[in-house]
Parts: sequence; C-alpha cells; structure tokens
Amino acid sequence: MSEPDFIHRQYRFAAHIRDPQHQPLPAGVEERRMAVYRELFYNNIEDFLARAFPVLRELMQDTEWHAMVRDFLVRHRCRSPLFAEIPREFLAYLEQERGERDDDPPFLQELAHYEWLELALSIAEGEPPAATAADGDVLEGVPQLSPLARMHAYRYPVHRIGPDYRPQTPGEQPTYLLVYRDAEDEVGFIELNAVSARLFSLLQEQSGASGRQLLLQIADELRHPRVEAVVEGGREILEAWQERNIISAGPART
Repeated sequence: MSEPDFIHRQYRFAAHIRDPQHQPLPAGVEERRMAVYRELFYNNIEDFLARAFPVLRELMQDTEWHAMVRDFLVRHRCRSPLFAEIPREFLAYLEQERGERDDDPPFLQELAHYEWLELALSIAEGEPPAATAADGDVLEGVPQLSPLARMHAYRYPVHRIGPDYRPQTPGEQPTYLLVYRDAEDEVGFIELNAVSARLFSLLQEQSGASGRQLLLQIADELRHPRVEAVVEGGREILEAWQERNIISAGPART
C-alpha cells in the first residue's frame, strides 16, 4: 500500500526546514508561516549544540559555525528522537559524514568528543560509588570502577584547547584523560600517564582482581626492577581515585 498523502506532506515539510535553500516550500503553506517553523527549528538546534560544545563554538567564526550546523541538519539523520541525544548525533556527523575540510581545525573531532563526553557523564543515569566502612585497602581489596568514569586517548591535548591554544599537529604522545562524575554530581577530569592509563584499562578488564594483583601485572609488563615501587605508586593512584569516587575498594578477598 502506498503511504497516505499526509506522510508525504510531512516529509516535504521536514525537508524544507532542514534545507530551505534546496528544498521547495511545501504546497499550500504560506511563506510567512513557514518562516516561523524554519527559525524555531534552526535556532533551537543551533542553541543546543552551542551549549553542548562551548569551546568548539568559541573557536569557530560565526559563518563557519552556522554553515557546519546547517550541513549537519541537511546530511545527518538522527537515530534517536530524544533531544538530549542531539550532541551524540552531531558527534556521529563529525566522525562519519562531514569528511575532511581545509577550514576545519585538525582537532575538531577530538575536541567535540571530549566536550560530548563531559556532557554525557553530566546527564548519565547512575551513581558513583560512595566510600563506606566496608571499603577495604585499595591493594588487598577488589577495586570497582564507577559507572560514571570513562577514559579516552586523544592525539591532541583537548583539555587545554581554547582561544589561546590551537595546536595544529598531534602531540608526540597520546593524551589520556579520565573523565568522571563525583558524589556531588560535578564532572571532572584527570590527565593520566601511560601507566595509570594501563591501570584504568585493567580495572575495566579484570573486575575481580585485587589492586595488588593489577599492579603486579603492570610491574611485570614494564619489567620494572623495583616491583614494590610500582605497587606503592599504584596505591597512591588508587587512593586518589577512591577519594574522587572513581573507584570503590571492596573488602579483601578471603
């Protein structure tokens, strides 16, 4: 069966407000009324994206920013009807559909990912682990990661990018950022080195291992001559994460 006419009208209506320069005004709709829909649609989406990606917005000229938002509306088809998912959809557009543009900053996708990650954690469901009397020693206990902690490796130091710092080439080493939400619902980040980034990865992969077991594995991977130095350094890292509600240290295994 063919689709009802009203569905075709909706498609034409949506096509026009997405791309008014190339899609004709729907038949039977007054231009003055259609202009209201166009402005409301664009302004709402653009304002939401500007708030979700404040640093990216600040770095781009008005013409460049608005051209990118319009291109997003024309090209991308959102998979979610939820307004809060628009930043994720915009990130998908940048990573999969926009392609390389000479005028885009080289760190565009990575900066957008970092800003999206901060936003995603700020509205994510769940609670960070709270410190309790049952918490054990971070070495002998079994550390559990907060569901509100994420780590990502970036080629550019995205946490430092702003009007006064716009790197044009990637760093010599990856930038590891641990982004988390604490018990006060504040989102923060910690820049990690390669060793602490490996520790975070092991916490994700081996949820049943004690802190000491994970650090001994790292010492073995590093072939470090002073194993206890690695363990004690790791204890400091785990305790700092515990204070920030990034991990909880469960009771020691019996």
